Amino acid sequence: MTDVDTPTRLKRGVTGPLLFAFILGDVLGAGIYALMGVLAAEVGGMLWAPLLVALLLALLTAGSYAELVTKYPRAGGAAVFAERAFRSPLVSFLVGFCMLAAGVVSAAGLAIAFAGDYFSTFIDLPAPLVAVVFLAVVGALNARGIRESMGANLVMTLVELSGLVIVIVVVAILVAGGGGDPGRVFELPTDAALPTAVLGGAIVAYYSFVGFETSANVIEEVRDPRRSYPRALFASLVTAGVVYVLVGLASAIALPPGDLVDSSGPLLDVVAAAGVGVPPWLFSLIALVAVANGALLTMIMASRLAYGMSEQGLLPGVLGRVLPKRRTPWVAILATTLVAMLLTLIGDLSLLAETVVLLLLFVFLSANVSVLVLRRDRVEHDHFRVWTAVPILGVASCVLLLTQQSGTVWLFGAILLAVGTLLFAVTRWFRSRAGRARKSSTR
Repeated sequence: MTDVDTPTRLKRGVTGPLLFAFILGDVLGAGIYALMGVLAAEVGGMLWAPLLVALLLALLTAGSYAELVTKYPRAGGAAVFAERAFRSPLVSFLVGFCMLAAGVVSAAGLAIAFAGDYFSTFIDLPAPLVAVVFLAVVGALNARGIRESMGANLVMTLVELSGLVIVIVVVAILVAGGGGDPGRVFELPTDAALPTAVLGGAIVAYYSFVGFETSANVIEEVRDPRRSYPRALFASLVTAGVVYVLVGLASAIALPPGDLVDSSGPLLDVVAAAGVGVPPWLFSLIALVAVANGALLTMIMASRLAYGMSEQGLLPGVLGRVLPKRRTPWVAILATTLVAMLLTLIGDLSLLAETVVLLLLFVFLSANVSVLVLRRDRVEHDHFRVWTAVPILGVASCVLLLTQQSGTVWLFGAILLAVGTLLFAVTRWFRSRAGRARKSSTR
């Protein structure tokens, strides 16, 4: 029996189109709604260039994921790949824990973002309360079932995508009426060198493509993963990249770079500059939907990863418990949701977001190396195979991006990894003690 045919206790309810929507919704996320101002400071009006470079960098690691996920279709994602490649439980645990921690930290950051200014546009309530209730609702939907969660994701992905389409369409109307300045799309800041500016912008833009890796952790619930996964993965990344580039072009045409840099809601200002009459509250609503969608997809990933690591013996066995009827990992969902609620007390969205990227870069580095190491490991079933140069370039891209992180982020990441190492040691000790107890009882 092959890995693909091995039965799973989880329900295979995710079709190819649903998987495409899952990845696209996670990649699009909420970051793009604030990204243009940051990029404009780096590249002026050439917003499209770093977005295009970031897409190419993301596709490198995505190629490695496509090979590994179809070769070893198991919940647990990068932790499964690391265990097979490096044969070290500690390395496998740390890679999986980086992914798990990134997911929970990301969900906490998204909850803080949800409870901020966009939510207060409609109702003024204490932000900590809103963040906790928001995560509770996300956890309940996650526990209800993967198909129900995917259905909600499909609707929310369409909503957040519609917001970006609105930006593109209203600026197209502006240009058709003789407005805007298309020439700005090739303007760099004064005294900026093209390669340096574009690379600096690409490092920022890369953050907007993070999210595709979460799909590896729902692979046991995907129908026909060998065929559907690579198609959904690459199609969603390319779709997001095309939308991002068009939004970058539209933003530069509608507003000068200085106006974008000074704005905390650049896309809202772009739409206002087009003069089409889209109400401001509409973008607040779309942003809330985008944040909610990102949180739901992130918590789906985190709970399935905790479940998968429990099945591997890397986390306590209780995390592997599944609801009999819903067939969802309810203990893992509860645990990850509670930790995310506690992390919202930090309140620093910037620190949480940058820590997510740092942790994920270690995961991506491990995945790219694992592809090369596992080439000697043959499996019985057919799977996607990427060109050898792709993971090599993926390793280089991860190292480059790691050098851009601040000392504070490195410190917070180190604290999280120290907690993970302690948890690993405690889990191993309890499992070893239980094993000795069983041996003694059989004598």
